Amino acid sequence: MLELLLCSLITVLPDYLYRRHAQGMRWGVEITFFTMWYELRWGITACLILTISLITLVFYYHPSTTNAAPFFRTIPLLPEGGGRVEEVFVKNGDQVTAGDAIFSLLDNSQLAAVNVARSKLRQADTAFVQAEAQLAAANATLVQAESALKQAENELEKKRAVSSRGQQLVSQIEIERLENTVAQRQGGVQAAEANIKSVKTQIDTVLPAQRESAKSALEQAEVELGKTVIYAGVDGMVSQFFLERGDYVNPILRPAGVLIPSDGPESGRYQIAAGFTQLATPVIKVGTLAEVVCLSNPFTVIPMIVTRVQPVVAAGQIKPSDVLIDTMQRARPGTLTVAMEPLYTGGMDNVMPGSKCVANAYTNNHELLSQGDLGLGETLFLHMVDAVGALHAVILRIQALVMPVQMLVFAGH
Repeated sequence: MLELLLCSLITVLPDYLYRRHAQGMRWGVEITFFTMWYELRWGITACLILTISLITLVFYYHPSTTNAAPFFRTIPLLPEGGGRVEEVFVKNGDQVTAGDAIFSLLDNSQLAAVNVARSKLRQADTAFVQAEAQLAAANATLVQAESALKQAENELEKKRAVSSRGQQLVSQIEIERLENTVAQRQGGVQAAEANIKSVKTQIDTVLPAQRESAKSALEQAEVELGKTVIYAGVDGMVSQFFLERGDYVNPILRPAGVLIPSDGPESGRYQIAAGFTQLATPVIKVGTLAEVVCLSNPFTVIPMIVTRVQPVVAAGQIKPSDVLIDTMQRARPGTLTVAMEPLYTGGMDNVMPGSKCVANAYTNNHELLSQGDLGLGETLFLHMVDAVGALHAVILRIQALVMPVQMLVFAGH
């Protein structure tokens, strides 16, 4: 409507003034509602063509969208495993900081697993004491075996010495018996040494491995026990949280609520995502200036700057499936998604995250024009493009004024 009024000032109005004062036609006589098209046909035709051209020029080089909002992230409050709620530490709407406990689940089975793991660890520690006692006993057995062997060897040597003098005091059978005894005592010494080696292997290798295994099992059981208490990962506000003792919570089917971060890039306080028509792709770049008006902060135009342009159109994404894709099922063209941040610090402090916003982006050819390398026609065209940006800025401010009236009166909200 604004473009039509502006265009009529330089088309229909001069045509009417010419008809009225130059040709002497009078309103209501020669010029009536029935003869208006014939008498003012040149002005009306020129007005329509100029209006369409102006609207196309404005919305192409200074695109606008109503699909803009400061999106924010929510964090689901979920345990890693399902269970019954044992205790609730916060209420719906409470502010929490990172590390605060939110609720806990029944931990009977986890406590039992921890107790079993601790018992096995104590058994492993006790096995060390028992092994040390076995090692001491094995050393004593070795001393006894070595003493018995030495005694048998001495007795055998004495008998052989007596037999070597030619005396018949010692029989050959006695000597053979002593030799067998020495061999038996040597086997006892070897058995004692092998027993000591076995006990040392238990102490140095087997028991430490068993103890580490028991320690790891205890740590795992304690980790599982710790999972029964759900903590806040970031600072934020607990929302949609109505748990009571005895409720069943499942990470897939029954979440406990959501946590809305209170600060950071994911809070919606520092960035607005807007979806422009794909025709704006050649126009909107990183660094493009923009303005937004949001319902939660009416009558306020917030200067913005484009910080990121999504390199793909989300409507064209596909996922592997067992159904062939038909492009007719994706009739919606999709939008060019851009991220904008306030040009000045604190620009979005009064905008509620998730608020509905209207955004304008503006083409700026000032640097290109300041170089002075363009021809006359291109220079005039770029000046005209930058000039009509003011028209779109005026339209945005009119929208900011009309928005509350439109929502409260005409929309009935």
